[in-house]
Amino acid sequence: MRPSGKLHIGNWLGALTNMVELQASYDCIYAAVDVHALTTDDGGAPESLRENVNEMVLDWLAAGIDPKESTVFVQSAVPEVMVLHTLLSMMTPLGWLLRVPTFKDKVRQMDATEESVGYGLVGYPVLMTSDIILYKADTVPVGEDQVPHIELAREIVRRFNFRYGDTFPEPQAKLTEVPLVVGLDGQAKMSKTLDNHVELAAAPEETKKKILTAFTDPERLRKSDPGRPWVCNVYALHKYFTPDQTDEIYEQCTQGTRGCVDCKGILADGVNARLADLRDKRRDLEKHPDYVQDILLDGANRAKEIARATLEEVQEKMGLSSATLEGK
Repeated sequence: MRPSGKLHIGNWLGALTNMVELQASYDCIYAAVDVHALTTDDGGAPESLRENVNEMVLDWLAAGIDPKESTVFVQSAVPEVMVLHTLLSMMTPLGWLLRVPTFKDKVRQMDATEESVGYGLVGYPVLMTSDIILYKADTVPVGEDQVPHIELAREIVRRFNFRYGDTFPEPQAKLTEVPLVVGLDGQAKMSKTLDNHVELAAAPEETKKKILTAFTDPERLRKSDPGRPWVCNVYALHKYFTPDQTDEIYEQCTQGTRGCVDCKGILADGVNARLADLRDKRRDLEKHPDYVQDILLDGANRAKEIARATLEEVQEKMGLSSATLEGK
């Protein structure tokens, strides 16, 4: 997951819950992909990136990622991923990358052009592929917007296996029940960039303040107007934070007996109740920064063992020297 600081409920519903659940059935490897963050970096201070990594990992651990069950580390601590990225770039057509929908969306958000953005942004899916297949992963928990990247990863794997022999499994996307969470503006994916999000770690009063700004049914102007919950993003979120009240809310909305402000207040209470334990655990973790760093160091050492073996295999199959690998 790309470290952009504290995670929001869209990250939690869209991917993080999947990451936690997968621990019961898989040997999981979770990286804070700090190199990916550089693809849209504007020259900000390095300490900001490190802080963003720390904030995200705190949310992971608070949400239930268990370092005893999963390998948790920072991407750049395993440099083999950059080597594999370079090798995969040699065989990935530019046309494949330019057709990725998320690339075009990001270019528009940056108010840039396809000619002005850096290669890192264009090659983002290749690095993502490297993140996945370096560890021979076959299942990837992602939000719906990342599915095109997984499809591209599968194409790259097929091309590599065809050229050099069966080496990597084709990764499969594993979506959550809520694959894409719309932001409070009701228009686009929940995102920190668009400031239409609610942070997992936000204080209860801050959470309520943010949710009260959410857009609802644009055709409902007064409380007495019959609402259309099926087009209301607030109602969509009720299904996951106040599931025992959705039928009542639906009826009251369609009959014009409950206003949108009240509906948002109920949602805010539901969000705060659902996240209370996570927030308590996060506050405890914040008091022990050395513990978090020890987790990341141990995870990086475990990940390197897998990465070195994979890269040695890849270099041998491609006819390249592996003498520069540590220990060789």
